Amino acid sequence: KNMSIRKIRLENGYFYHIFNRSVAKIPIFVSKNDYLRAMNLLRYYRFKNCPLPYSLFKVMSNNRKEDAFKNLIAKQKELIKIVSFCLMPNHFHFLLKQIMDNGVSSFMSKFQNSYAKYFNKKYNRPGSLFQNPFKSVLIEDNNQLLHLSRYIHLNPYSSLIVKKKKDILEYPWSSISQYLGKASSFCQPEEIVDQFKSKKDYEKFILNRADYQKTLEEIKHLTYD
Repeated sequence: KNMSIRKIRLENGYFYHIFNRSVAKIPIFVSKNDYLRAMNLLRYYRFKNCPLPYSLFKVMSNNRKEDAFKNLIAKQKELIKIVSFCLMPNHFHFLLKQIMDNGVSSFMSKFQNSYAKYFNKKYNRPGSLFQNPFKSVLIEDNNQLLHLSRYIHLNPYSSLIVKKKKDILEYPWSSISQYLGKASSFCQPEEIVDQFKSKKDYEKFILNRADYQKTLEEIKHLTYD
């Protein structure tokens, strides 16, 4: 966790750890529907030429929605690849690979603005929802890339959102199920998963570090809070 957070230029072909938390650490994902909304925004706004704001896209008929999605996928104009992600009650972590110029910034701006509008309207609250635009850390080598995917997937356990190690593997609001081959989604984990002999090996890679990471988090709280 000692990676320096700095204003960095976001370049194509590079991986970034993108994260942010809510203003005053308030919960930003309160209900299952909130998490689902955020997941849908990730899925939608990763493309460059979204035909409509998501709030309008959402109310289209299923057939029209499907056609619009097929169209976006066919054009293959992705701003970013979502390699892994985790949504937590008051913050989120993404591992993104930038594909197009300004891709990360454009994607994050649409995601955060759209989610904040949805949340503020639903819970009748004014003002900013997120602490700042977002924080980004450049991933400098493959070792860091693997470590970060593990760090992101362990977050619910090290932050005590799930109590048992095996519950990490069932956490519904991260990309873990796709890494383990239990679900398909908008996430593209191949650059990490393909480095392991099997999905089981990736699972071991995650779980072997779980208690260590949890301890680190506890120590961090003792020193910073």
